[in-house]
Amino acid sequence: MASPTLKKNYRSTPALQQFYTGGPFAVASDGSFIVCACDDAIKIVDSSNASIRSVVEGDSQTVTALALSPDDRLLFSSSHSRQIRVWELSSLKCIRSWKGHEGPVMGMACDASGGVLATAGADRKVLVWDVDGGYCTHYFKGHKGVVTSIIFHPDVNRLLLVSGSDDATVRVWDLMSKKCVATLERHFSAVTSLAVSEDGWTLLSAGRDKVVNLWDLHDYSCKLTVPTYEVLEGVCVIHSKSPFASSLDSYKRQKGRKKKSESPAIYFITVGERGTVRIWNSEGAVCLFEQQSSDVTVSSDSDDSKRGFTAATILPLDQGLLCVTVDQQFLFYSTLTYSEEMLKLMLSKRLVGYNEEIVDMKFLGEDEQFLAVATNLEQVQVYDLASMSCSYVLSGHTGIVLCLDTCVSSSGRTFVVTGSKDNSVRLWESESRCCIGVGTGHTGAVGAVAFSKKWRNFFVSGSSDRTLKVWSLNGLSDDTEQPISLKAKAVVAAHDKDINSLAVAPNDSLVCSGSQDRTACVWRLPDLVSVVVLKGHKRGVWSVEFSPVDQCVMTASGDKTIKIWAISDGSCLKTFEGHTSSVLRASFLTRGTQVVSCGADGLVKLWTIKTNECIATYDQHEDKVWALAVGKKTEMLATGGSDAVVNLWHDSTASDKEEAFRKEEEGVLKGQELENALSDTDYTKAIQIAFELRRPHKLFELFAELSRKREAADQVEKALHALGKEEFRLLLEYVREWNTKPKLCHVAQFVLFRVFSMLPPTEITEMRGIGELLEGIIPYSQRHFSRMDRLIRGTYLLDYTLTGMSVIEPETDAKEIKDEPETWSEVKDSGDRPSPENADEEQEQTLEGLKEKASSKKRKSRKSGDSAQKKVKETAYTKISAISLQA
Repeated sequence: MASPTLKKNYRSTPALQQFYTGGPFAVASDGSFIVCACDDAIKIVDSSNASIRSVVEGDSQTVTALALSPDDRLLFSSSHSRQIRVWELSSLKCIRSWKGHEGPVMGMACDASGGVLATAGADRKVLVWDVDGGYCTHYFKGHKGVVTSIIFHPDVNRLLLVSGSDDATVRVWDLMSKKCVATLERHFSAVTSLAVSEDGWTLLSAGRDKVVNLWDLHDYSCKLTVPTYEVLEGVCVIHSKSPFASSLDSYKRQKGRKKKSESPAIYFITVGERGTVRIWNSEGAVCLFEQQSSDVTVSSDSDDSKRGFTAATILPLDQGLLCVTVDQQFLFYSTLTYSEEMLKLMLSKRLVGYNEEIVDMKFLGEDEQFLAVATNLEQVQVYDLASMSCSYVLSGHTGIVLCLDTCVSSSGRTFVVTGSKDNSVRLWESESRCCIGVGTGHTGAVGAVAFSKKWRNFFVSGSSDRTLKVWSLNGLSDDTEQPISLKAKAVVAAHDKDINSLAVAPNDSLVCSGSQDRTACVWRLPDLVSVVVLKGHKRGVWSVEFSPVDQCVMTASGDKTIKIWAISDGSCLKTFEGHTSSVLRASFLTRGTQVVSCGADGLVKLWTIKTNECIATYDQHEDKVWALAVGKKTEMLATGGSDAVVNLWHDSTASDKEEAFRKEEEGVLKGQELENALSDTDYTKAIQIAFELRRPHKLFELFAELSRKREAADQVEKALHALGKEEFRLLLEYVREWNTKPKLCHVAQFVLFRVFSMLPPTEITEMRGIGELLEGIIPYSQRHFSRMDRLIRGTYLLDYTLTGMSVIEPETDAKEIKDEPETWSEVKDSGDRPSPENADEEQEQTLEGLKEKASSKKRKSRKSGDSAQKKVKETAYTKISAISLQA
């Protein structure tokens, strides 16, 4: 068998991120994206796969209201800061903001033209704003409570604004007369949702008093009150051309129901605390359809805070119905189907907006196209990896699910086993999405489960009661209506503290358990007889796994290490150190030759066992990484943790190798182009290619050669004109490095001068990181200029000294001083100026005389030397005075 190719790199894609924490949201006019409030930020989410398109940073206050313009060009938002902001979605820039309410804005609505915005506030006021000007056009007072909902009349010719409040009233405001034309009082609790019928003459209002009122907008009278017997949070009108309406019409015809009145019937949808969708007919106030079971995940039967829907809206372009749950999920329902004399509403997609913490996950299915995720909830969410929408939820535990495992049985059935804080284990079938078995008997929370690897006919569970149990899968039937009671084949008191992790050997002969008591134990199946105890960790063991090829076990511990142990004698074979905090999960890769690990430091590390080397470290999580799943076929990774983010990791070793080869090939071709440009003396092209190849040394050689040319300034300026803004920033980085070396500083200063001469200061200040670059350039430049200044001053001192010593005589020599002509005309007329040849001869004689004097001084005594020095000084002073006189 050929040795496996070691993996060198993984690339991550954030598959599941939190994007909605409850509160306001807005749907695009084409339904392609949803704008969601996520704490103090606003996230724009693709409705097809829950990927975050962009994030609008808020003002550190919780967002309270959102609205979109009809053309999806503008986004309106407000938070607890009471600042109303207008965002341009194309650039994500705030183009306008103002304050108007004395309390938080609780609702927003934009009219059909997009030029007017209405806001409802907790200060009991309704204000209308001109979007372009940002000024208030209408100021409405009258509500005695917080205004919770607000809508414009859909007919642009009827300038009406409707608002609902928790004072149990609905008010209709006329924008022309700027007055309240009607106060509708039939509710006995807060009004939560408003809708207008298709013909525009019926207003529907739903409230927490469990009724829907239908109002005639001709005379503002109440036409009908529909009791729903549940607290309502949303009401939507079904238009006649909607597929919902056609399904309902066919259903009515099958039932033989006829219209009782000449006025057209109004179909509408209500959602509320029950978590079910119901469709009503205004004729007779009858419920035409109600979901048999709720799709909302409920924490427990006694906890109503996690129950039901908070809002509903009909999606545009016949895309169905969108309902939002209390636990931050978006449920997409497709159109109604009529079959078996019953109406059915199919759940087409579920987007989970927020997971508090991800504690465990495993790939699911034969092709591993699903991912089962255990979060801080009583349910297990199964995601489709293609769209990252939640395909279904496994609900049945009464406590938080702590662990899970998956397998495909020999008969082809896909199973999921879960352990929970309710001290029980549950067995689920993926296809039927039902619980087919329940195992009870643990007296503590079940923190670890593991399926059989070979025969797949049992699983093992470990609990905080410190015991291990082996559960048999024999006796499972295809009838999944009622779950059977699973039987434990073996039980053993395994550890002194909680059991954190379990692993079954590839041949089903052994099981290994890791515990908080700092040990890992290997047990023989099926009787759970102790084989060996692995001692050596200084903290609790969080993860254990058998090698797929060797007789050894890997453990990961809170002491920041990973160890590999021999099963035969329990000796430690290898220790991997590198994590800065507890190692929470570790798994084998590449047929047991590599290890991937994750920990409380938020890091994911890739190790090679043979060399004990960590070859890659990834920092894609912001908190502890609790969960790690490895695909059996593709060896794709999935990680999740306390930051509620799921990252999918794909092996990019082959693609990276191809990319490196392609870059190398391109580099060779570019290098040849560079040599050709140099041979053609095309410095502009050569500099451009050197930038593309990122070769600073070659770039320096080019600029140095240019600086020696006769027209260097023009040549350099021509070359710099071809550079972009990012290349200028890169050039300044190179100049900063050159400027630190005295041998290279001349070229650096030459280039720097041309750059600052060519670019305006505004462009320079806009460069990314220009402050840091200048901080590195200025000190060395000052040092170079100081050195040059000292050098120049030193040359003047040398000239002065040599002139004083009569080594260098000025052009107007002593002869001119001696003659002292009164005018320059006498100098011209005299003709006694020495010729250049005579001057050279005199200078040579003077130098020879100085040499002879110097040699004779060496032979003289100290006394004679002192007297000679005095004579030289006197001569020097005489010469200096002569020079100053001439000057």
